Amino acid sequence: MDTNLFPLASPESVGVSSKHILNFIDKAEEYGIMLHSVLMMRRGKLIAEGYYAPFTSDWMHRMYSVSKTFVSTAIGLLADEGRISLDDKICDYFKDKLPENPHPYILDMAIRDLLIMATTHAGSTYKPEDKDWVWTFFNTEPTRPPGTVFRYDTSGSYVLNVLVERLTGKPFLEYLKDKMLRDLGFSEEAWCIKAPEGYSWGGSGVICTTRDLARLALVYMNKGNIGGRQYLSEEFIKAATSRQIDNAATGYRDYKNGNGYGYQIWMLKDGGFGFCGLGVQLAVCIPKEDFIFVCTGDNQGTVQVYGGILDILWKEILEKLQPGSLPEDEEAARKLEERLSSLEVVNPLIGKSTSPLQEKVNKCRYALGPNPMGIQEIGVEFEGNEGRLIMKKNGEEKVISFGMDKYVLGRFPETHYFGDTIGTPKGEMYKCMATARWTQEDKLVIRCYVIDDYFGNMTATLGFKGDELGVYMSKHAEWFLDEYYGFAGGRRI
Repeated sequence: MDTNLFPLASPESVGVSSKHILNFIDKAEEYGIMLHSVLMMRRGKLIAEGYYAPFTSDWMHRMYSVSKTFVSTAIGLLADEGRISLDDKICDYFKDKLPENPHPYILDMAIRDLLIMATTHAGSTYKPEDKDWVWTFFNTEPTRPPGTVFRYDTSGSYVLNVLVERLTGKPFLEYLKDKMLRDLGFSEEAWCIKAPEGYSWGGSGVICTTRDLARLALVYMNKGNIGGRQYLSEEFIKAATSRQIDNAATGYRDYKNGNGYGYQIWMLKDGGFGFCGLGVQLAVCIPKEDFIFVCTGDNQGTVQVYGGILDILWKEILEKLQPGSLPEDEEAARKLEERLSSLEVVNPLIGKSTSPLQEKVNKCRYALGPNPMGIQEIGVEFEGNEGRLIMKKNGEEKVISFGMDKYVLGRFPETHYFGDTIGTPKGEMYKCMATARWTQEDKLVIRCYVIDDYFGNMTATLGFKGDELGVYMSKHAEWFLDEYYGFAGGRRI
């Protein structure tokens, strides 16, 4: 396909102020939001795109639950082909996974129920150690009739992608590439993590670039028609991006929650819709403004994983959009271009890069009492504006390198975390980056971000008191870093 999906334009030419985009970037940094990329489009024109070092435009980034929208798209293509109906009972395609006497609620589930997160289950049915995730979906005791109540259920999304793979004989992402994505310039290298039984993990495992995600957003914003070709039916897209089910069970409503849910797509404020993934993987589409915002990042562990970035987006950009064009602002446009080309990941820690105590504790080791992390000894070593956290576990030394007021790239010192298949160890250390600050004169906080096919973060707080040491480790990651959580106390050796 020769159509350029990302033609460049100045923000002002499409009614967006370069100053407002600069304010958006400043606010995100001020709030400590860990962004890896940002991309903005209006009226089909690319007006801002930036990558926060060490991330780059060609970085294959984990999309987490945005993967669900890719799955929904594949289901839509199958429906367009007439190979399935959304009203088909999902059990009819998985008779080999049914128990001997299936519950009526299980038998009554339609494909549509899975799309709108209205399965019979109280949540996802599988655990990482389960060997057959599809089996768990059909053999877990149901809680209610299907189609009645919204409850986020990633196992339903997974069963949908397995349905695609059973019917097409290929990974669902490859099916999408063949039918649509490859023609739109989607990365050939994009792939999906697999579940233990070998199917793609469509609920969470898609790995692609920021522009790849923007390509999918463009398909939905353009009602399936790109360059004069109808890739996905307008009928399916209209339904997928409409409020199919209420999701305001608690009465709480914000930019994302409580506005309704479509086909693996969240309804947003002001008639928008979004693809949303753990950590702040986002594609926000506002049809009435013909505006698309895409970002990646790792905001896990914050009070508002999505709320902070969406609040800034609305207040700094969406609420200030103009219906026509604006006078060109060459100075602001130049500053914006410079800023976008020199972005670096934010340091969310508040404190100082040095402390009078630093030399006193440098290269000291502390023996710890019994603790959940299983760390027998711990210490820090400083050299210039960098340092190393050294931990002794089961006679093995584990090291995390960090920068003082900057990030140092390295490897997280564990090799048993999952690789391309859930449940199977990778056998290699994940890529990571770490920074540290003295948040008090006697308190060193080290933040380590895993930036591999799996994203997560671990924070180690070391509180010094004479010859004594208090340790608190916390982690925010799905299915790894579990052994780096808890408290410990010890004394200098």
